[in-house]
Amino acid sequence: MKILFGSIITAATIVTLSIPSKAQVLNQDIFKFMRVYNLVETNYVDTVNLGKLTEAAIVGLLKELDPHSYYITKSELEKVNEEMSGSFEGIGVQFNILNDTVLIISPISGGPSERVGILAGDRIITVNGENIAGVGITNERVFKLLRGAKGTKVELGILRPGINKIETYTVIRDKIPLNSLDAAYMINMETGYIKLNRFSATTMDEFKKASNDLIKLGAKNLVLDLTNNGGGFLNMAYELADEFLEQNKLIVYTEGRNAVREDLKSTAKGSWKNAKVVVMVDEGSASASEIVSGAIQDWDRGIIVGRRTFGKGLVQKQFLLPDGSAMRLTIARYHTPTGRVIQRPYKSNDTEYRKEVTKRFEKGELFSADSITFPDSLKYQTLSMKRTVYGGGGIMPDVFVPIDTSFNTNFYREIIRKGLINQFVLEYLDTKRNELKKQYPTFAEFNQKFNVTTTLFDEFLSYALEKKVTPKESELNRCQQTIEIQIKALLARNLWDFNSYFQIINQLDPIYQAAVEIVSKPEKYKSALSVKK
Repeated sequence: MKILFGSIITAATIVTLSIPSKAQVLNQDIFKFMRVYNLVETNYVDTVNLGKLTEAAIVGLLKELDPHSYYITKSELEKVNEEMSGSFEGIGVQFNILNDTVLIISPISGGPSERVGILAGDRIITVNGENIAGVGITNERVFKLLRGAKGTKVELGILRPGINKIETYTVIRDKIPLNSLDAAYMINMETGYIKLNRFSATTMDEFKKASNDLIKLGAKNLVLDLTNNGGGFLNMAYELADEFLEQNKLIVYTEGRNAVREDLKSTAKGSWKNAKVVVMVDEGSASASEIVSGAIQDWDRGIIVGRRTFGKGLVQKQFLLPDGSAMRLTIARYHTPTGRVIQRPYKSNDTEYRKEVTKRFEKGELFSADSITFPDSLKYQTLSMKRTVYGGGGIMPDVFVPIDTSFNTNFYREIIRKGLINQFVLEYLDTKRNELKKQYPTFAEFNQKFNVTTTLFDEFLSYALEKKVTPKESELNRCQQTIEIQIKALLARNLWDFNSYFQIINQLDPIYQAAVEIVSKPEKYKSALSVKK
């Protein structure tokens, strides 16, 4: 009996040893990679940069996983973190490069440059004694010169229109906000508008301040613009959706192979729980934008207007690496309250995945909702009104709005490609800024009374001709109104702020026009919520 038992133990031991564990397989793979690495180092014909090879290997590994896991170099990480933290440290100006000179578009309100008296229209000629005008200055070089640690000093040589000498301003760098909220204003007596460009660490602080201001002005309804909002922090999306839902409603849940299901539910704190809500989306709306619009749609809480969203339903976590670089690794999928997965299908290292918007354009999807098909297996019902919605590739809006390309002539594409409208406006303001501010002391007066005259438009055409761009008469008939509105909007942005810009430029946005009509007409709002798709 002892002999037989011993034989069984021995056989079991042999079987166990013949099946490699996960750790053993992993060790074998790491050994294999290290072997290749060492062979290259010791035998390759030329000197190799091993650090560069390591980064290339990491990039290649992550590409094989999914389209949204990626490597961030040490130099890139600072910029990425600035964008998501919602601030950076610098002198606090918006600038443009005009005729190889840094032109101040606007000092940021309350920032260090405004505090020392720097004005819109000023030109930066020197930084700490170094000439930067007429030397091929780039945006990247300007950032390096002007940004720096809070409390450090930088001396700027400023040339101001009407003053024929360079004056020196000493600016003490400070923390500067990077706003995720582009605009917030009243559309009419009862409806507010808020546009978010991303979901950063400061998004909800910005949103709540804007909300409170609009509610004080009488806003009972809201148009939330998430077009071209590529997403950001999951918790910011959750908190934004919470502003619109009654207590204890599921907003989103995440789940992954090594991540247990986590449900995020609404609280009782939101400011817009009883408001009519219309959310603007398009093919550039992704990730966090889809979490918000998906939750509002699934609970029949508002109307989604526009075009099908991008379709990113993967959750990334950032992991720091020893040399100061980082990787963002997909750790879970998110699901809308009905259980929909919004992530589009993909293959590892799929280059076609990144051409999605182009493919939609070519298929005609941006022009007609009829070109979009979903299989019945992806069909879901909303939680309150049992409307049909679909998963598997973005959020399909309740009201489809086709893209407008009627103005997109060869002439228009060329002036946009060369940035001529913006350059023309900057040069025009060089001589007309004070005159315009005197004639229109407030944006409200400018918006109501200013129009691009025939004379001003002819000046722009002459400017375009100087830059070797000439329109045909038939092209002008199609794009003149669009160009005139853009000139007016850019003038407003440079004289006031982005808020003013969007109040004008939104005239050109058919999604905005549809959203305003729906939120302003109770019968249209009700009809959009009752449509069975």
